[in-house]
Amino acid sequence: MKNKFCNLYSNGFQLFFLSVMILFFTGCMEEKEKPVTKVVSLKKLTRSQYPDFSDKLDKAGLIDAIEQSLIYFSRIPGTKKFYFGKDIFTGAHIKKSLTKFLSFIKKEPSQKELNNFVRDNYAVYKSPGRDDKEKVLFTGYYEPSLAGSLTRDAQYRYPLYSEPDDLLTINLKLFSDRYREEPKLLARVDKNNNIVPYYSRQEINAIENFEERAQPVAWVKSRTDRFFLEIQGSGKVLLKQGDFLRVHYHRKNGRKYRSIGKVLIDKKEIAREDISMQSIRAWLENNPLKAEEVFNYNPSFVFFKKEEKGPLGCLGVKVTPMRSIATDRSLFPKGSLCFIETFIPLKNKTKKTDTWKKYSGFVLNQDAGGAIKGPGRTDFFYGNGGYAEFAAGHMNHPGNLYFLVLK
Repeated sequence: MKNKFCNLYSNGFQLFFLSVMILFFTGCMEEKEKPVTKVVSLKKLTRSQYPDFSDKLDKAGLIDAIEQSLIYFSRIPGTKKFYFGKDIFTGAHIKKSLTKFLSFIKKEPSQKELNNFVRDNYAVYKSPGRDDKEKVLFTGYYEPSLAGSLTRDAQYRYPLYSEPDDLLTINLKLFSDRYREEPKLLARVDKNNNIVPYYSRQEINAIENFEERAQPVAWVKSRTDRFFLEIQGSGKVLLKQGDFLRVHYHRKNGRKYRSIGKVLIDKKEIAREDISMQSIRAWLENNPLKAEEVFNYNPSFVFFKKEEKGPLGCLGVKVTPMRSIATDRSLFPKGSLCFIETFIPLKNKTKKTDTWKKYSGFVLNQDAGGAIKGPGRTDFFYGNGGYAEFAAGHMNHPGNLYFLVLK
């Protein structure tokens, strides 16, 4: 998720221009290639600092989520390193941690037995949160459903594009060791054979016959639905031909993500205290002549692919409602067992929420997001359906995030 214009001559790929490219492409990087930071600020807790591991949700979802993480760990080398603060564990050890926890959960232990089990067997690490205040801001996401079609017509005219055939990936590590920690860049070749940033959202939507370079996987009825699908990352397209098509994030255009909520607040279109996914959607639908300008404020654009199963997180495994979270993948150990303490919104008749319910439970770190950056941000997956959409749109509450690993 990405930023600004830069220019690089293809003849020679001189290191000077590569340096300029990095500076101007702030964040113009493929999410999947971001390196894991080796010095992470997770704080290891003493036993007396452990929270009360209260989890009153149905355990079936937790079992499913753990099994999905185990699929991930079965795919990677057992020697792969994972960083919990200053401590290092291998993938094999985390897999063992999950397997032991899974076996115990299946015994349906009491709350007291669960607390004693964790305290006796697991090391616990806490996120430092925002500004080292040890509080994490929790937001939510969900799997939306969109009305769509496999063919374009007057009603279904907004494409969900697949990856364009002219989208390039530049691996700077191939040019110099000085860039070995730099992620890959996304770009294109212009008519003068210069390598430049890939087209912005506004440019993509203005190009006639863009579908010739990025075959649409489907066409949807609402451009607002399409925009929010990009933010959520995956969803179901309910086809007019019958049945549905599951679509999932594939690539981005390499431009930096910018929040349209922020610009609506800055322009005093929506009060800060009223901002939510629902209030943004309502504004867009009530202001169709201004909507395109607001959409284009976010130059980032997502390309999709079809998926048979899902929704999938960044680990390539299914995410589980109320049991999967998204964090900054460059900071926290992927696939790991976590415990969260926060509040979740309760739905009321006015479709607004000022009522919050205390929530705590075990979750798995199985996803990432373009706006989820730093140790003080976590996205909580609500699943699909009416409540999931409501809760994800309103979720914005501080809390605590813990990581667990077998001693």
